[in-house]
Amino acid sequence: MNDLDQLVQDAQAEFAQASAPADLENAKARYLGKSGKLTEQLKALGALAVDEKKARGALINAAKQQVEVALNARRQALADAELEAQLRAEALDVSLPGRQRGSGALHPVSITLERIEGIFASMGFDVAEGPEIETDWYSFTALNNPENHPARSMQDTFYVDVKDADGKWFNLRPHTSPMQVRYAKAHVAKHAAGMAKGEAMPEIRVIAPGRTYRVDSDATHSPMFHQCEGLWIGENVSFKDLKAVFTDFFRTFFETNDLRLRFRPSFFPFTEPSAEVDIAFSSGPLKDRWLEVAGSGQVHPNVVRNFGLDPERYIGFAFGMGPDRLAMLRYGASDLRQFFDGDLRFLSQFK
Repeated sequence: MNDLDQLVQDAQAEFAQASAPADLENAKARYLGKSGKLTEQLKALGALAVDEKKARGALINAAKQQVEVALNARRQALADAELEAQLRAEALDVSLPGRQRGSGALHPVSITLERIEGIFASMGFDVAEGPEIETDWYSFTALNNPENHPARSMQDTFYVDVKDADGKWFNLRPHTSPMQVRYAKAHVAKHAAGMAKGEAMPEIRVIAPGRTYRVDSDATHSPMFHQCEGLWIGENVSFKDLKAVFTDFFRTFFETNDLRLRFRPSFFPFTEPSAEVDIAFSSGPLKDRWLEVAGSGQVHPNVVRNFGLDPERYIGFAFGMGPDRLAMLRYGASDLRQFFDGDLRFLSQFK
């Protein structure tokens, strides 16, 4: 074996041992670089005679071609190995279930609110919406709940660091009752001309659903919750009408006539007399268990005056219920806070 054959074998062995492209390029430089072994062989041709130079040059070029073939083969092998490793790392397991784009759905409380609005609309009630940041007058004073009234402490209201025209702090409304006042005042203003002529005011029938805020949090309460207040004012509206409305509403809402209703005496500053509303089912998991679902009462004369009406002529009732609690009863949820935790595993059950 001559020296060139040995050189080719040494190059092929080094190329085969290179485990990375950088190692391979370093090995190439030792043979084909400016100071490489084959390059030195070519430089030495100048000291040979013409005939020897021709023969020796042909042998060196043949050796160089073998080295380049081995180099390119190893380059390709390393590139193939790198691609194979990348493909293994990014392999798609076709046995796994595909990722599907989920379909959206209404929140269970939104479904409940739409259901409430639809039922009351069928009974001739308008739906009113208003600001969630309210003045002290609309939140309390107009509702017969003056400053320093003990009933205010029950609201535990969140206040905003801004004052209204009366120098009172704005608040995050603790109930949607302010919309009863706003709607009634707007209704009276709309029909003021006719009323001035002695015409009877068209009845006020309205519900006010929306978000409200109180410092409260447990399994059945949340600092942010929903409420639906209702108001019916006319010249001859009584508790009999209130009971008929509630009975019809709850039987329609829960899709059963197998439901009983009772009024329990209570106190609210904006109604007199006042009553809690309880319902009981005659079958199912809540059979014969009385459940509090709303507060109600005849609108207090002071509140009627704040509407801009004469309480000697106009009378009616107001009520308030919690759509979140109704959603709990309808869907069998055990903790109100689950509706607002944003857990899709829980919410997706109500699609």
